[in-house]
Amino acid sequence: MQVQVVDYTEAGAAQKFVKSLRETGFGVLINHPIKKSLVESIYKNWQAFFLSEEKHSFAFDPEKQDGYFSPEISETAKGHSKKDIKEYFHVYPWGRIPAQLEAEILEYYRLTSELAAELLDWVEAYSPKDVAENYSEALSDMIKDTPNTLLRILHYPPLKGDEEVGAVRAAAHEDINLLTILPAANEPGLQVQRQNGEWMDVPSDFGNLIINIGDMLQEASNGYFPSTSHRVINPTGKGSDKSRISLPLFLHPRSEVVLSEKHTQASYLLERLRELGVKV
Repeated sequence: MQVQVVDYTEAGAAQKFVKSLRETGFGVLINHPIKKSLVESIYKNWQAFFLSEEKHSFAFDPEKQDGYFSPEISETAKGHSKKDIKEYFHVYPWGRIPAQLEAEILEYYRLTSELAAELLDWVEAYSPKDVAENYSEALSDMIKDTPNTLLRILHYPPLKGDEEVGAVRAAAHEDINLLTILPAANEPGLQVQRQNGEWMDVPSDFGNLIINIGDMLQEASNGYFPSTSHRVINPTGKGSDKSRISLPLFLHPRSEVVLSEKHTQASYLLERLRELGVKV
């Protein structure tokens, strides 16, 4: 089964999209409400920020987890020993944001959060009855007024040739949250793992919106919706001297939302952040 590219405006889009999520953990939307021009402007403006010294004045807060994460403190994917080759900035509406970038990035946060709520309604509408009975409340209600949804602006720098052996831009991992909303990056490299262990490229034409399931939706659906391993591989040839910007929105419920008999959002997130080494 391939990741399906679904026209957001077509009849039957919701069912086709949820079917792709169920079978591959991923779905791709075209003709969606997020404008290419907004994404392109964000890529350009945050690229300049990552190339500036200003980023160091926003060093991340270990408690709040907002701000700038340098390559030295970047994540190590669960089950891996090498840090990813990346730097990134965590945006929350209540967090620190560079003044010149704030209005644009918060507008993007608002628009994608609104779309995400609609996509969660699609997921719930096409969940089998016995699966939907596991949801402690409507999926879209889980993110209503949440302070926890995270927008991460990722910068994968050009490769210099002296990278640690075995290190990649993003090692194979699963996301922690409900759904991840990702506009196609300005450079290729995103892959998803099939059930047979093979890796396939995710359709990443500029303008595509890539959505994948996170561990929290897998937990809430009792495993019906799979949180699928994915990675960002290192470019080769001419592509290796190019930066890659990526804008994943990680959709998180409110802290008290019950995911399962075992976990709330808060307990699940804390467990995973400790595994990633970014929380003690």
